[in-house]
Amino acid sequence: MKRTVAVVTLGCSRNEVDSEELAGRLAADGWTLVDDFESAEVALVNTCGFIDSAKKDSIDTLLEANSLKGHGQTRAVVAVGCMAERYGNELAEALPDTDAILSFDDYQDISARLQSIVAGNTHTPHIPRDRRALLPIAPADRAETRESSEFSRKRLGDAPWAPLKIASGCDRRCSFCAIPYFRGSFISRRPHEVLDEARWLVANGVTELFLVSENTTSYGKDLGDLQLMEKMLPEIAAIEGVERVRLSYLQPAEMRPTLIQAMIATPKTVPYFDLSFQHSSPTVLRRMRRFGDNEKFLHLISQIRALSPTAGIRSNFIVGFPGETEEDFQCTLEIASQAMFDNTFEYIFSPRDGTEAATMGEHFIDPAIVSDRFDRLKIVVEHSALIKHEERVGRIEEVVVQGPSRRNPSVYSGRTRQYKLVHFSSDTPLRPGTYATVQITKAAPHFLTGFLVEVLQMATHKIRIPVASV
Repeated sequence: MKRTVAVVTLGCSRNEVDSEELAGRLAADGWTLVDDFESAEVALVNTCGFIDSAKKDSIDTLLEANSLKGHGQTRAVVAVGCMAERYGNELAEALPDTDAILSFDDYQDISARLQSIVAGNTHTPHIPRDRRALLPIAPADRAETRESSEFSRKRLGDAPWAPLKIASGCDRRCSFCAIPYFRGSFISRRPHEVLDEARWLVANGVTELFLVSENTTSYGKDLGDLQLMEKMLPEIAAIEGVERVRLSYLQPAEMRPTLIQAMIATPKTVPYFDLSFQHSSPTVLRRMRRFGDNEKFLHLISQIRALSPTAGIRSNFIVGFPGETEEDFQCTLEIASQAMFDNTFEYIFSPRDGTEAATMGEHFIDPAIVSDRFDRLKIVVEHSALIKHEERVGRIEEVVVQGPSRRNPSVYSGRTRQYKLVHFSSDTPLRPGTYATVQITKAAPHFLTGFLVEVLQMATHKIRIPVASV
């Protein structure tokens, strides 16, 4: 009997990798992957539990999928991912129409789990636990617990860019973050595993790889070599067919000069630095169990721009962390103004269950004050981004084409090497994955505008290898 499943991914690029690994295991066991819930026997929802809005999106998606049962193909709705792992039996009680809430521990046998659920068997939802306790405290002692080098993956799209997971978990103890609790302690994949999967992605038409983990700057510490990333980058970049390599989720406190130099000096590694500052007041940062201040952060940025003046620098900031004073907030405004970030993501503090920050209720800040600070920060960061973008007017930038506008097929979108969004006109039809040069004519806080100058490399169709098990 034909078994069909639709996998929908919510949240970050790490979830995208998880979804494709689940898809790979399912395809290898005979399941047919379909694009939408309506055509699927099983709706598999990879949930996100990072912030409140992400939780809401996950719940809404599960409710939507549940509404299809009894009206067509859909027989079962199954939740996986961070929210499912984080809340387990609690989520099952809140969403009784969802047929199963699966843990990360179920991933290895995902096909058997879904077959059992479709057959009408009851799956007992897991009780969440601190996954940090599953690995030795000392990173060097985790070698024997490391997973097999085999991986299964099936691409769920045709985009010429793809995330490549280099590690999982996190050893940091930021007081606002629950990720280490449900993702576990940090564990690196071995370089040959990463390289094998990179080659597989290239064989499936990928030309841009972005390396992801919960903390990319920690890569290699549990393998006894904290400079392993610096050694692996040239090997990834040297793979035939790779045009761009991008690193995500860099921890400022762990950035080292050798990594900065490697990111800038290694051919095809793009000058893009995703630095998660979160705040810049020393007082707030200590309460967050993080380190730094404006002087240290600005010094780090100056090191990067001394080596690569046009490097793209992105960061995150939390507004309204418990106990944040106006003086503390001014520190964030100061670095937002002085650093001249190319892009930032700002979000209002929300307490996450089980975190230390969630217990700081007596220090929570009036929502009206937080909203005002958020608006003021947005003004500063957008002004800085506009200035950085205006510096590029008149330049010719290399972009990888993402696709045409739905409203105007002669206007395309692409990303520069610094990961800047560019909208540009072209009389020549362009497929996603095409590399081209674009003359920049206008700037806005969140994007650039220009016109096509030259096509450098047309997107090519490569033989797709549907499932990897290497």
